[in-house]
This record gives sequence, structure tokens and C-alpha cells, in this order.
Amino acid sequence: MLGTPLSASATRLLMLGAGELGKEVLIAAQRLGVETVAVDRYADAPAMQVAHRSHVLDMTDPEAILALVKRERPHFVVPEIEAIATSALAEIEALGLATVVPSARAVQLTMDREGIRRLAAEELGLPTSPYRFAGTLAELEAAAAMLGFPCVIKPVMSSSGKGQSIVRGAAELALAWQEAQTAGRVGGQRIIVEGFVDFDFEITLLTVRSAFGTTFCAPIGHRQEAGDYVESWQPQPMSEAALQQAEKMAQLVTSNLGGRGLYGVEFFVRGEEVIFSELSPRPHDTGLVTLASQRQSEFDLHLRAILGLPVDPGFRRPAASAVIRGKDLGWGPVYSGLEEALAVPESDLRLFGKPTVSKLRRLGVGIACADDVEEARRRARRVAEAIKIRPAS
Repeated sequence: MLGTPLSASATRLLMLGAGELGKEVLIAAQRLGVETVAVDRYADAPAMQVAHRSHVLDMTDPEAILALVKRERPHFVVPEIEAIATSALAEIEALGLATVVPSARAVQLTMDREGIRRLAAEELGLPTSPYRFAGTLAELEAAAAMLGFPCVIKPVMSSSGKGQSIVRGAAELALAWQEAQTAGRVGGQRIIVEGFVDFDFEITLLTVRSAFGTTFCAPIGHRQEAGDYVESWQPQPMSEAALQQAEKMAQLVTSNLGGRGLYGVEFFVRGEEVIFSELSPRPHDTGLVTLASQRQSEFDLHLRAILGLPVDPGFRRPAASAVIRGKDLGWGPVYSGLEEALAVPESDLRLFGKPTVSKLRRLGVGIACADDVEEARRRARRVAEAIKIRPAS
């Protein structure tokens, strides 16, 4: 049963992290009459703009999270980002204050690359890239010497490529260490050093755990720059054998993590070989393409799984997404070119409404469908390229 928002019968969902992915989840929740609360470290974040209520909070402070949950009394607490005091989530679950999505254990293991990599490789035996962890520059230098160059340096807590570097020689290690420490979700953290994998392509396999079992979406291909996705498409062509292997591995790791909700499981694919890369316990940025390609987007699927409702991705048509980014635009950027963008056949557009822009921040995404993936990619890029962004006057 679902109640009525803002009444005593309301079903309440509290989102920890209020970015563009959280915004789409809350829009899906609003459509089913769920009362929504958005939380982030800054005001006017995208999901706050569509929530019933919002709060600005240091989400690395466990006492602050606990106090807010006790005050708001949500039925579901749904993390959207990595920089969360996961000890608070464990306490929320232990005290029976709310259901943590997908579960406190799943969030604790996956919000930290060290936890999920050790689970996948060392406990479940999934094939991964060679790796080492480092807590100092000296440890990084030793790990890189062991793994060889090029290698990939990532903070254990980050997303969207923040703090990530490809290092091609020992002279670049100090700079990569500094980047990982300053651009990750939190400072002073450990890093993962990964041996470089020469892959044919990489995929996101959206995996939904619901009351009715495990459901997979068609594989999503994507392209990254500096560790951040810049375009994605669905479906990614791959052999049936490789797809079955990816589904088997995704089911193994998500079954171990448990809970209900959507997981974004990333793999490298090289011929028929499938190599586990990363996992997110929530909708994935590359999955924005499902707003056009599927009858139920990844956000609808996540919400339905949370609420115990039936899920059915319902793939409809090849589609692609292309990221719109801005750089150092300050507060309240202004967008133009929408007429040209939306004149592209079978196109759509999402502008996230981020209040301020620095560095190469993701501000929106162009989406398009077509008869085949390559034409969908061309159309999505045309949508994104048509959008012009300038600072507020």
C-alpha cells in the first residue's frame, strides 16, 4: 500500500545525495505519490528542486544523518553518492528506523572501491584487473612498480572520474597522488592502483533485485574521458556467450550484497572474456540512456524494486546519450540552443539545474533514439552540441 504525500499515511523516501540521478528517482517517486525528502551538502541541488522537502547536511557526519532520519521518519533511506557516513546507515538499519536501500552492508561495501574489489576478486573469485591499494605516495610508487605502466589511479571513494588518472610513467605518480587526494569525495583517503586492461569495449549491466527475482537490462556501452562518461548507448552489441557470462557474474555479486533495488555493474569485455570493473548500488550515470531506450527507465526500476512492485525494463528502441558539460561558469548558468537541439529527430533533453558550475561539471544530457545504435549516437551528440551555455549576466 502507498499513502498520500504530506498526510499521516504517507510513504516517505529520503534521498542522501541530490544530484541528477537522485532527481530522476524522486520524479519517479512523485508519480506514484511517494513523499520525498532530498539531502545534500549544498543548497538547491537538482533533486531538491523536485522534492517535497530538502535539507543541507554534512553527510559524512553520522550523528547528523541519524538526527535527520529520526526527525523525518522515512520508510526508505536511499543513498545516491559515496561520501556518506555508512556507520549511520548500519545503525539506522539495526534500530529499525528505516529500510536502507539496497542494504547497509551493500552500501558499506560498494561506496568504497576497496570493499567491492576485495569482495569481487578475493571472496567471489571474479576476474578483475590486477590491483593494489595504497595509503601513501611511497605505497603508490611500490604498487605501480609491481603492476607496471600504464596504470590507473583512483580514490577509493569517488564517482564520475573525480580524482582519477592514467599514469604512463613513474614521474607522473606524485601528481596523480595529489589529484586523488584533492578531487575525490573525501580527503586523505586510500587509493586503488589498477593494471591497465586492454579491452574491446566496456559495458554497464543494470541489474535489478526485486521481490520477484533478478532482472537484467540490455547491456549499455559507454565511452569515457578522464574517467567520466561522456556518451552511452543501448544496446551494446556483444556475443551471447559474453553476455551470459556478464549476467552470471552480476547475479553472483548482487546476490551476495542482497537487498532490493537497481545495481549498475560495470565490466570490461575483450573478445569472449568478461572482466569485472566496478559496481554502484544505485542507478548509474551511463543508464540515463534508458530514459529513451526502455519502457521503464533505470529510475523507474529502482523505485519499483524499492517499493516491492513488479519490474519490466521493456526495451523499446536503440538509443544513446551524450553529456553536456560546462566549465567555470559560476552561479546560475544560462542555456540556449534548445530549439536546434530538440529539432533533432527522436530527441530529448535533460538539463539538470545544477546551481553553480566549476571545472568540467556535467550539466545535462542529450538523448536520442534511432533504428540503430550508431545513428542514435550521432543524434544524441547533435543534441548535446546544440546547447550553448554562458554565465549569468
